[in-house]
Amino acid sequence: MSFYKKLGPGFSAMLLLCFVIIIVAEWLFLDGQEMHGIFVGLWAPTLLLVMIFLKQVRDGSK
Repeated sequence: MSFYKKLGPGFSAMLLLCFVIIIVAEWLFLDGQEMHGIFVGLWAPTLLLVMIFLKQVRDGSK
């Protein structure tokens, strides 16, 4: 089973969004807007946490 099929299109899109968020946060931080970069950088782990929660709910974790 391929990695994409195992994750599904929704989770794949969320992983791509996390990657884009990290790039934007680094760009903001290196551009001199440190606080904005840190703020945006915290979105990626939050989104990953939501993904983990949704996967556990979907799989019916015990």
